[in-house]
Amino acid sequence: MSFLEVRDLHASIEGKEILTGLNLTIDRGQVHALMGPNGSGKSTFANVLLGHPKYNVTSGDILVKGQSILDLSTDERARKGIFLGFQYPIEIAGVGYSHFLRNAYNTLNKTLAQEQTNREVFITVKEFHEYVKRNLDSVGLDQAFLSRYLNEGFSGGEKKRSEVMQMLVLKPNVAILDEPDSGLDIDAVKAVAEAINKLIETGAGVVVITHYARILRYLTRLDHVNVMAKGRIVKSGDRSLSEELENKGYGWLGLEES
Repeated sequence: MSFLEVRDLHASIEGKEILTGLNLTIDRGQVHALMGPNGSGKSTFANVLLGHPKYNVTSGDILVKGQSILDLSTDERARKGIFLGFQYPIEIAGVGYSHFLRNAYNTLNKTLAQEQTNREVFITVKEFHEYVKRNLDSVGLDQAFLSRYLNEGFSGGEKKRSEVMQMLVLKPNVAILDEPDSGLDIDAVKAVAEAINKLIETGAGVVVITHYARILRYLTRLDHVNVMAKGRIVKSGDRSLSEELENKGYGWLGLEES
């Protein structure tokens, strides 16, 4: 049984259908890329998966280990071990970065500790801070970030690094990363890719939503490249498909950027 299965998913926003029969199966340890023209439904899929209230699922299902999660709230879905790295992370004033991470990690431990042998238990705040600092170093963020509020005053690149650092700290079963490479220079792209590689090593499933092949080139593993158009997956292949899309665009598939 696969960890996450999306079955013939249809979803709309304000009466407009965006997802039109999306099928996708993701297991722990698998690495997927999700590519496609602007407006094809990639970010909508990520938001619907985590239960964004603006989207309405009209038919189909989302299963985690064979159980539907459509009736679950966003926090309940997250407790199943699904992580979403936002395309546009928001600033949350008054919420301490370190405090947020520690509470989130401890909450996940209550549901994931029995199925993940690599989860650590931290008795003291100091022990947890040392753990977080190691992950900060892996994405090139200064330890001073731990004393700041969540994303407040972060640059665009720092927010992206912060998202993947949170992913490393929390150790989800499946991570959905919505354009983790957008707006980053090549060094930052490499740092983000290396963080994703560290998560891959834990056995997590990963979905990288991206327009470009460059971040995919730095991933140690890439099992499937899926192309979305008009709300569903229209073509799948291996790593070479992402290079074809990079070189040829979407026109050769009968698709055009909007």
